[in-house]
Amino acid sequence: MAEIIRIKKGLDIPLSGNPSSEVTADKKTTTFAVCPDDFPGHVWKAVVKPGDFVYAGDPLLKDKATQRIVIASPVSGLVDEVRRGERRHIEFVSINRDPEKSATKKAVPSNQEEIKNLILESGLWAMMRQRPYDIVPDPGTTPRDIFVTAFDSAPLAGELLTDSLTKWIEKGLESLAALTSGKVYLGVRAGSGIKSHAAEVYEFEGPHPSGNVGTQIAAINPVNKGETVWTLDAVTVAKIGKLCGEGEIDYSTTVALTGPEIKNPRMISTVIGASISTLLEGELKTQNDVRIISGNVLTGIRVNQEGFLHFPYRQITVIDEGSQADEFMGWASMNPKKYSVKRSFPAFLRGLSKPFDFDARIKGGHRAMILSGEYDKVFPFDIYPEYLLKAIIAGDIDRMEKLGIYEVAPEDFALPEFVDTSKIELQKIVREGLDNLRKELS
Repeated sequence: MAEIIRIKKGLDIPLSGNPSSEVTADKKTTTFAVCPDDFPGHVWKAVVKPGDFVYAGDPLLKDKATQRIVIASPVSGLVDEVRRGERRHIEFVSINRDPEKSATKKAVPSNQEEIKNLILESGLWAMMRQRPYDIVPDPGTTPRDIFVTAFDSAPLAGELLTDSLTKWIEKGLESLAALTSGKVYLGVRAGSGIKSHAAEVYEFEGPHPSGNVGTQIAAINPVNKGETVWTLDAVTVAKIGKLCGEGEIDYSTTVALTGPEIKNPRMISTVIGASISTLLEGELKTQNDVRIISGNVLTGIRVNQEGFLHFPYRQITVIDEGSQADEFMGWASMNPKKYSVKRSFPAFLRGLSKPFDFDARIKGGHRAMILSGEYDKVFPFDIYPEYLLKAIIAGDIDRMEKLGIYEVAPEDFALPEFVDTSKIELQKIVREGLDNLRKELS
């Protein structure tokens, strides 16, 4: 029987617009794209140009250092654009889909090296992450362990797994077990009933971030200096299982349309990197100023309607921008619909579990970090978050190491950023700290 781990520190944000279990097919999207900035730790170069024809699974970008890690095309069709920004930085590569063409099957691997090469060639390798540094793993390393999370506890997140994917998880876990000298750990929601012979299964219960893989690592076997672990979600594991079991590359994804500004919050079956404009066509309650987020409200990326789904491709959240808000008495308003973690407003009298229509305003000004312990209440790590953040800002590598920098990723600081009285961009600080640490130690 799986061990149950209870996460006590955290917070479930009661945002309205929870998706129903209804799944509709996306039949309108014709343009798809991949964004190299979604895959940190490597410098990417384009290996295609506009007008080239690619099949699903063909490489669009390769890492300059090893030439082994690729970001693959999710669909077959003509390359439409290689969009570049400042200093020729690649922002995205877009493809116009040809529904008549499909990917060719791959040979089923029979040993460790063939499994690794197949995952690399398929583009699924880029969907894994390495700790420390929260980057795409180096294929030349062997991880101590591999951690897989089978559920998402973020605000309004839909179910990760569909019936068609669930059957491939065990095969995916077996394939991953061949790539590590240690163990494969699978974190599942308490009561899910998911079992495995290829991995050690742990059940998690409690508020967000119980579904974050970083929380699960900290509870099972934390990362120490000199150790490397790989992380991924169960959706990617199932895709690896299907690839290694049948040689079939599957770039389909189920995206949750969520948030208070969506007419009918539900699940949509589409393909990785789908165009936002077609997914949201006719779905918005209003055409007024709204914020579209590829992902959840805590860690997602702000996009416009001309943008594309960003990795990990499983949620779109739409909230009011808040630019037209006009509250009587402003910050001192006693509005019962005004949410506060610290119960500063009377909303808690109606129950904080009832959904709130949040908007994008931060409702406060930037100020110095306050050592009040507010981060600790939602941060389930055996780490002092304020002191770690101060060490990162100061660039003190020794203190960063002693305070647990190797264990964390930016997403682990999303909830502290939400409750932060000082309105500091904590995730940005951690991302820059990890990048600088890696640069100094490489």
